[in-house]
Amino acid sequence: MATLFEKIIAREIPADIVHEDERCLAFRDINPQAPVHVLLVPKKPIVNLSDASQDDRDLLGHLLLVAPRIAAQLGVGDAFRLNVNNGAGAGQSVFHLHLHILGGRPFAWPPG
Repeated sequence: MATLFEKIIAREIPADIVHEDERCLAFRDINPQAPVHVLLVPKKPIVNLSDASQDDRDLLGHLLLVAPRIAAQLGVGDAFRLNVNNGAGAGQSVFHLHLHILGGRPFAWPPG
């Protein structure tokens, strides 16, 4: 069964897309936790970061290089937080690897 994110990638479910290339798609979160809250999703379905393999090394690097470009495009410059929830115990609710790009407000540490 396809995940919510696979359905968004396939355009079966609408989303406010802010970036797309051959390897990934980024869209605004429907429940934003910051003025800018975008989900960056690889088009290749990977359940979570722990399930990524050596073969995914270039894809994971691509996501980390695209994230700052998306943040800059959305006006937060270099002041953003990048978050990955790995597993239900860490808050992952859609089991398709995704990066949260958050910005537009100050963040405290530690999170959560």
